[in-house]
Amino acid sequence: MEGFNINGKILIGIDHGYGNMKTRHTVFKSGVKCYASEPAIASNMLEYDGKYYVIGESHKVFIANKNEDDDYYILTLAAIAKELAFRNISTADVLLAVGLPLNWLSNQRQGFKDYLMRNSEVDFKFCNESYHIRICDVAVYPQGYAGIVASMPSYKGVHMLADIGNGTMNTLVITNGRAMSDRMYTDKLGVHQCVKRIYNAVQAECGKLPDESLIEDFLRNGTVDTSNRILSVMQTEAEKYTVEIFDKLSEYEYDPEMVKLHIIGGGGCLIRNFGVYDTESVEIISDICATAKGYESLYMTQVRVRKGA
Repeated sequence: MEGFNINGKILIGIDHGYGNMKTRHTVFKSGVKCYASEPAIASNMLEYDGKYYVIGESHKVFIANKNEDDDYYILTLAAIAKELAFRNISTADVLLAVGLPLNWLSNQRQGFKDYLMRNSEVDFKFCNESYHIRICDVAVYPQGYAGIVASMPSYKGVHMLADIGNGTMNTLVITNGRAMSDRMYTDKLGVHQCVKRIYNAVQAECGKLPDESLIEDFLRNGTVDTSNRILSVMQTEAEKYTVEIFDKLSEYEYDPEMVKLHIIGGGGCLIRNFGVYDTESVEIISDICATAKGYESLYMTQVRVRKGA
């Protein structure tokens, strides 16, 4: 499916991660670097309001409020451009479906919506292509939850969702297909914390300074092209991290004999590669774009409800 079109407006779901930006069709790193003049060498460059932004060469530093600076606005423009390029168009009326961590949603929803809608019409260039868009609506949903909402009616008994991103882990308890609003948690226990621990351990034990991309590849694939000595250190730290994840979930009453666990987000591959768990009671959702697609589905559900009202 290429996406949804509602009365001539294009619906785009965007998952604003600290590690990666995700849409239905694209994934790119959440890094932004601003220049006053055009860089001599740059790919994925966005030009907006007289400034130049290089997109995707690093990750976004954790911030508790995503509208603290302009980065996520610029990243949103880049995400929109990538989705429009997939459709071979450069001018569009756009509807955005986005999300925030569970425990931040009630306090930050309106601020994030206002932040993304601060300019109703926007002209910018991305990868040398000019874009003209109108942002007609922004809907903000619970992060992670959106990725499993379509399956929730089939959940019998007690289930737990762990959305492990680069900056945070969001946990939600679901009973008989119903999300429990008083049992949702946000912890600063994302994949980047594991990356930093591995970096520090390799430095301390091996006297080396590994590039973060090497560590990320290791976590994603379970191995990487480096010495056995460094691999051993990395393996130990990754395993320690997965134990900490399951310890935290246990604090929220996760019991593998009684609770079905669903893991979504970039941390899923880390759990798969280094975690000790019962594959019968743990589902790892491998589609990194599942949450962005879920935002679109939630928006479409609201449209159908309004039409039926």
